[in-house]
Amino acid sequence: MNALRAVVMRDLRLAWRSPQETLTVVGFFVLAAVLFPFGVGPEPQLLARVASGVIWTMAVLAALLSFERLFQFDHEDGTLDLILLAPAPLEGTVLAKCLAHWLTTGVPLIVASPIAAVMLNFPPEGLPALLAALALGTPSLSLIGGIGAALTLGARRGGVLLPLLAIPLFVPVVVFGVAATEAAIAGLPARPHLLLLAAILAGSVPVAAIAGAAALRQSAE
Repeated sequence: MNALRAVVMRDLRLAWRSPQETLTVVGFFVLAAVLFPFGVGPEPQLLARVASGVIWTMAVLAALLSFERLFQFDHEDGTLDLILLAPAPLEGTVLAKCLAHWLTTGVPLIVASPIAAVMLNFPPEGLPALLAALALGTPSLSLIGGIGAALTLGARRGGVLLPLLAIPLFVPVVVFGVAATEAAIAGLPARPHLLLLAAILAGSVPVAAIAGAAALRQSAE
Protein backbone atom coordinates (compact mmCIF):
# COMPACT_ATOMS: atom_id res chain seq x y z
CA MET A 1 0.00 0.00 0.00
CA ASN A 2 2.83 2.41 0.79
CA ALA A 3 4.40 1.72 -2.60
CA LEU A 4 1.16 2.47 -4.41
CA ARG A 5 0.68 5.65 -2.41
CA ALA A 6 4.21 6.64 -3.39
CA VAL A 7 3.34 6.16 -7.08
CA VAL A 8 0.30 8.42 -6.75
CA MET A 9 2.22 11.10 -4.85
CA ARG A 10 5.10 10.97 -7.33
CA ASP A 11 2.77 11.54 -10.29
CA LEU A 12 0.98 14.33 -8.44
CA ARG A 13 4.28 16.06 -7.68
CA LEU A 14 5.33 15.79 -11.33
CA ALA A 15 2.01 17.24 -12.43
CA TRP A 16 2.38 20.08 -9.91
CA ARG A 17 5.88 20.92 -11.15
CA SER A 18 4.83 20.78 -14.81
CA PRO A 19 1.15 21.76 -14.95
CA GLN A 20 1.13 22.28 -18.72
CA GLU A 21 -0.75 19.05 -19.38
CA THR A 22 -3.52 19.81 -16.90
CA LEU A 23 -3.82 23.37 -18.18
CA THR A 24 -3.99 22.09 -21.75
CA VAL A 25 -6.80 19.67 -20.91
CA VAL A 26 -8.84 22.25 -19.00
CA GLY A 27 -8.11 24.98 -21.55
CA PHE A 28 -9.29 22.78 -24.42
CA PHE A 29 -12.45 21.88 -22.52
CA VAL A 30 -13.38 25.48 -21.71
CA LEU A 31 -12.40 26.92 -25.11
CA ALA A 32 -14.41 24.26 -26.93
CA ALA A 33 -17.45 25.22 -24.84
CA VAL A 34 -16.84 28.89 -25.64
CA LEU A 35 -16.51 28.26 -29.39
CA PHE A 36 -19.48 25.92 -29.74
CA PRO A 37 -22.16 28.66 -29.62
CA PHE A 38 -20.37 30.43 -32.47
CA GLY A 39 -20.76 27.29 -34.58
CA VAL A 40 -24.42 26.48 -33.94
CA GLY A 41 -25.70 29.94 -33.10
CA PRO A 42 -26.51 31.71 -29.83
CA GLU A 43 -30.14 30.55 -29.58
CA PRO A 44 -30.63 29.73 -25.86
CA GLN A 45 -33.14 26.91 -26.43
CA LEU A 46 -30.88 25.14 -28.90
CA LEU A 47 -27.82 25.44 -26.65
CA ALA A 48 -29.74 24.18 -23.63
CA ARG A 49 -30.98 21.17 -25.62
CA VAL A 50 -27.51 20.03 -26.68
CA ALA A 51 -25.48 21.29 -23.69
CA SER A 52 -25.17 18.01 -21.79
CA GLY A 53 -24.04 16.08 -24.85
CA VAL A 54 -21.53 18.77 -25.78
CA ILE A 55 -20.07 18.90 -22.27
CA TRP A 56 -19.58 15.13 -22.16
CA THR A 57 -18.11 15.03 -25.67
CA MET A 58 -15.68 17.81 -24.88
CA ALA A 59 -14.72 16.08 -21.62
CA VAL A 60 -13.87 12.88 -23.52
CA LEU A 61 -11.86 14.73 -26.17
CA ALA A 62 -10.03 16.77 -23.55
CA ALA A 63 -9.14 13.65 -21.57
CA LEU A 64 -7.79 11.99 -24.72
CA LEU A 65 -5.10 14.68 -24.91
CA SER A 66 -3.37 13.29 -21.82
CA PHE A 67 -3.68 9.51 -22.11
CA GLU A 68 -0.68 8.97 -24.38
CA ARG A 69 1.71 10.24 -21.70
CA LEU A 70 0.25 8.14 -18.89
CA PHE A 71 3.07 5.59 -19.14
CA GLN A 72 5.19 7.17 -21.86
CA PHE A 73 7.57 9.15 -19.65
CA ASP A 74 8.18 6.16 -17.38
CA HIS A 75 8.89 4.06 -20.46
CA GLU A 76 11.35 6.57 -21.90
CA ASP A 77 13.41 7.21 -18.74
CA GLY A 78 13.55 3.59 -17.59
CA THR A 79 11.24 4.01 -14.59
CA LEU A 80 8.85 1.45 -16.05
CA ASP A 81 11.55 -1.23 -15.88
CA LEU A 82 11.99 -0.51 -12.17
CA ILE A 83 8.22 -0.65 -11.66
CA LEU A 84 8.10 -4.06 -13.33
CA LEU A 85 10.86 -5.32 -11.02
CA ALA A 86 9.36 -3.82 -7.87
CA PRO A 87 7.70 -6.14 -5.32
CA ALA A 88 4.46 -4.14 -5.46
CA PRO A 89 1.82 -5.78 -7.70
CA LEU A 90 1.84 -4.26 -11.16
CA GLU A 91 -1.95 -4.27 -11.23
CA GLY A 92 -1.99 -1.98 -8.20
CA THR A 93 0.56 0.31 -9.81
CA VAL A 94 -1.61 0.63 -12.91
CA LEU A 95 -4.57 1.62 -10.75
CA ALA A 96 -2.40 4.08 -8.83
CA LYS A 97 -1.30 5.79 -12.03
CA CYS A 98 -4.89 5.90 -13.30
CA LEU A 99 -5.92 7.48 -9.97
CA ALA A 100 -3.20 10.10 -10.31
CA HIS A 101 -4.34 10.76 -13.89
CA TRP A 102 -7.92 11.29 -12.72
CA LEU A 103 -6.81 13.64 -9.93
CA THR A 104 -4.83 15.76 -12.41
CA THR A 105 -7.30 15.73 -15.33
CA GLY A 106 -10.70 14.40 -14.27
CA VAL A 107 -11.06 16.53 -11.15
CA PRO A 108 -10.07 19.77 -12.97
CA LEU A 109 -12.61 18.93 -15.68
CA ILE A 110 -15.32 18.50 -13.05
CA VAL A 111 -14.35 21.82 -11.47
CA ALA A 112 -14.41 23.54 -14.88
CA SER A 113 -17.73 22.00 -15.97
CA PRO A 114 -19.92 24.74 -14.39
CA ILE A 115 -18.06 27.29 -16.52
CA ALA A 116 -18.80 25.26 -19.64
CA ALA A 117 -22.41 24.88 -18.48
CA VAL A 118 -22.83 28.65 -18.26
CA MET A 119 -21.35 29.11 -21.74
CA LEU A 120 -23.83 26.59 -23.16
CA ASN A 121 -26.91 27.87 -21.29
CA PHE A 122 -27.15 24.59 -19.40
CA PRO A 123 -30.32 24.45 -17.24
CA PRO A 124 -29.27 25.03 -13.61
CA GLU A 125 -31.60 22.31 -12.30
CA GLY A 126 -29.48 19.72 -14.10
CA LEU A 127 -26.14 20.89 -12.69
CA PRO A 128 -26.08 18.60 -9.60
CA ALA A 129 -26.76 15.57 -11.80
CA LEU A 130 -24.09 16.71 -14.26
CA LEU A 131 -21.49 17.01 -11.51
CA ALA A 132 -22.48 13.64 -10.03
CA ALA A 133 -22.32 11.98 -13.45
CA LEU A 134 -18.91 13.47 -14.17
CA ALA A 135 -17.67 12.39 -10.74
CA LEU A 136 -18.67 8.81 -11.53
CA GLY A 137 -17.85 8.83 -15.24
CA THR A 138 -14.46 10.53 -15.45
CA PRO A 139 -12.71 7.87 -13.30
CA SER A 140 -13.96 5.28 -15.81
CA LEU A 141 -12.48 7.40 -18.60
CA SER A 142 -9.12 7.38 -16.83
CA LEU A 143 -9.23 3.62 -16.29
CA ILE A 144 -10.26 2.83 -19.86
CA GLY A 145 -7.75 5.32 -21.19
CA GLY A 146 -5.09 3.65 -19.05
CA ILE A 147 -5.76 0.36 -20.85
CA GLY A 148 -5.37 2.08 -24.21
CA ALA A 149 -2.20 3.85 -23.10
CA ALA A 150 -0.67 0.56 -21.96
CA LEU A 151 -1.65 -1.26 -25.16
CA THR A 152 -0.16 1.42 -27.41
CA LEU A 153 2.97 2.01 -25.33
CA GLY A 154 6.01 1.99 -27.59
CA ALA A 155 3.91 1.51 -30.71
CA ARG A 156 4.54 3.59 -33.78
CA ARG A 157 1.85 6.28 -34.03
CA GLY A 158 0.47 5.26 -30.69
CA GLY A 159 -1.21 8.65 -30.38
CA VAL A 160 -3.36 7.78 -33.39
CA LEU A 161 -4.16 4.24 -32.25
CA LEU A 162 -5.12 5.18 -28.71
CA PRO A 163 -8.29 7.16 -29.58
CA LEU A 164 -9.37 4.41 -31.97
CA LEU A 165 -9.13 1.89 -29.12
CA ALA A 166 -10.56 4.04 -26.35
CA ILE A 167 -13.41 6.03 -27.91
CA PRO A 168 -15.70 3.04 -28.60
CA LEU A 169 -15.29 1.98 -24.96
CA PHE A 170 -16.18 5.50 -23.80
CA VAL A 171 -19.61 5.35 -25.46
CA PRO A 172 -21.51 3.72 -22.55
CA VAL A 173 -20.07 6.26 -20.11
CA VAL A 174 -21.14 9.16 -22.32
CA VAL A 175 -24.59 7.69 -22.97
CA PHE A 176 -25.45 7.18 -19.31
CA GLY A 177 -23.80 10.45 -18.29
CA VAL A 178 -25.93 12.41 -20.74
CA ALA A 179 -29.02 10.40 -19.80
CA ALA A 180 -28.55 11.25 -16.12
CA THR A 181 -28.40 14.98 -16.79
CA GLU A 182 -31.27 14.90 -19.27
CA ALA A 183 -33.43 13.03 -16.78
CA ALA A 184 -32.71 15.59 -14.07
CA ILE A 185 -33.56 18.45 -16.43
CA ALA A 186 -36.84 16.75 -17.34
CA GLY A 187 -37.74 16.30 -13.67
CA LEU A 188 -37.17 12.55 -13.74
CA PRO A 189 -34.91 10.60 -11.32
CA ALA A 190 -31.28 10.50 -12.42
CA ARG A 191 -30.42 7.77 -9.90
CA PRO A 192 -30.80 4.78 -12.28
CA HIS A 193 -28.33 6.28 -14.74
CA LEU A 194 -25.92 7.23 -11.98
CA LEU A 195 -26.06 3.67 -10.66
CA LEU A 196 -25.19 2.38 -14.12
CA LEU A 197 -22.22 4.76 -14.21
CA ALA A 198 -21.16 3.43 -10.82
CA ALA A 199 -21.47 -0.13 -12.15
CA ILE A 200 -19.27 0.75 -15.13
CA LEU A 201 -16.72 2.24 -12.76
CA ALA A 202 -16.78 -0.85 -10.54
CA GLY A 203 -16.26 -3.08 -13.56
CA SER A 204 -13.53 -0.89 -15.03
CA VAL A 205 -11.31 -1.17 -11.95
CA PRO A 206 -10.42 -4.89 -12.21
CA VAL A 207 -10.42 -4.86 -16.01
CA ALA A 208 -8.04 -1.90 -16.15
CA ALA A 209 -5.76 -3.43 -13.52
CA ILE A 210 -5.47 -6.82 -15.24
CA ALA A 211 -5.43 -5.64 -18.86
CA GLY A 212 -3.13 -2.70 -18.18
CA ALA A 213 -0.61 -4.81 -16.28
CA ALA A 214 -0.61 -7.49 -18.98
CA ALA A 215 -0.04 -4.85 -21.68
CA LEU A 216 2.84 -3.26 -19.75
CA ARG A 217 4.52 -6.65 -19.30
CA GLN A 218 4.12 -7.32 -23.00
CA SER A 219 5.61 -3.95 -23.94
CA ALA A 220 8.69 -4.65 -21.79
CA GLU A 221 9.47 -7.92 -23.58
